Amino acid sequence: MFGHVLLEIFCGCLIGFTLGLIGGGGSILAVPLMVYVVGVENPHVAIGTSALAVAVNALAGLAQHARLGTVKWRCAAIFAGCGVAGAFGGAALGKAVDGQKLLTLFALLMVLVGVLMLRGRRNPGCEGAACHRGNVGRVMGCGLGAGVLSGFFGIGGGFLIVPGLVASTGMPILNAIGTSLVAVAAFGASTALSYTMSGYVDWGMAMAFIAGGIIGSAGGMRMARRMAGSQGRLTTFFAVIIFLVAGYMLARIFW
Repeated sequence: MFGHVLLEIFCGCLIGFTLGLIGGGGSILAVPLMVYVVGVENPHVAIGTSALAVAVNALAGLAQHARLGTVKWRCAAIFAGCGVAGAFGGAALGKAVDGQKLLTLFALLMVLVGVLMLRGRRNPGCEGAACHRGNVGRVMGCGLGAGVLSGFFGIGGGFLIVPGLVASTGMPILNAIGTSLVAVAAFGASTALSYTMSGYVDWGMAMAFIAGGIIGSAGGMRMARRMAGSQGRLTTFFAVIIFLVAGYMLARIFW
């Protein structure tokens, strides 16, 4: 029993590390870790529990980014506000879909996002990028779309939010990572609330993942700051993590 709790805390550390490093990937790792490493048999329980853990861990990472001034708060508020409505709708749809089909669709979506990130990896972004009248429609649209997918797959959505913020505003990836954590926390909390109401959250496991995640997020944040200075490196690392986890999930599902 104690060893199982330590395993959950270790998995939480990995989730927190990726949240601190790339602003996403926490839920990308959380669902597969809960299903394939911890041994959660019901994918819906893994989705609901991971959403709660990722939401709390995202807040821990956000506090560190806020101290460093990498969060663009106006963009975060607009993106998250539109996305929360989408997350509730997406969660209702996701609970009606077979768990194995959800995992398959999740992995395929990850591959698509990874490809899109690699295509734009040489774009350094604009330091002064912000939300304004000219791009607010794009920000709102990306927020709503990311929220629906976040709720449907039970994820914090950082791996969708980061490219969405970069595409809609042109901000550098480090700013997108910090800003995304506001939406990750909001989307995760919305999804977790929906799954909690259906009894799909394992609270003990969530607490272990949260404890580990708080530890891991500090290390991920430090590495993100070091990698951000090299054009394309952080974005490429982001995409590689997505491809590796997607490949593993698809292999487990089909073989």
